[in-house]
Amino acid sequence: MLVDHLKKNPLNIHTTAKEFHDMWKGTCNTAARCISQAKEYNKKRYDKTHKEPDFREGVQVLVSTLNFNKLKAPNGGQTTEEFSRKHPVFPGSLLGPYLQRGEDKFPSRNKSQNPQDKVEVEDSSGPVKKIMKAMNIRLNGNNHRQYLVIFKHQTADKGNLLAEDAILDGELHLRIFRASKRA
Repeated sequence: MLVDHLKKNPLNIHTTAKEFHDMWKGTCNTAARCISQAKEYNKKRYDKTHKEPDFREGVQVLVSTLNFNKLKAPNGGQTTEEFSRKHPVFPGSLLGPYLQRGEDKFPSRNKSQNPQDKVEVEDSSGPVKKIMKAMNIRLNGNNHRQYLVIFKHQTADKGNLLAEDAILDGELHLRIFRASKRA
């Protein structure tokens, strides 16, 4: 007789809880479907706008210097790509093509000169008339003292910047120059 009073289905779920569970499950399924669709859409969009770089070993490329704090130029340039065992993979997004300037297209354009070529020790062209000025010139991180020298039998605008050892009778003329500075 006591057995007759037991319910045949012992699990009794409240109707509002079951509805909430069904709503929650439906929301999770919808969110998972939306995430998978967003992944597919982004992959298609990325594949359309990004293509794999076509760089081969030995090709001249520009390297992005965005992550290098000490460099000021946006691209460090004209390097060739080589692979080594230490770093077999290099992100292609940091590389850009190096386009050579067309000197034949612009023949009147001045070619850039190396600063080392501008400040070279020149030979004196005759006896020294006067040393006009002393200058410190910074070259490759080192200071070099050079002197503006005017030569005999030449006009004053033909002066040259020379190092101390390149001046003819340099010790004598430098002594006179330093004495005139003290006076």
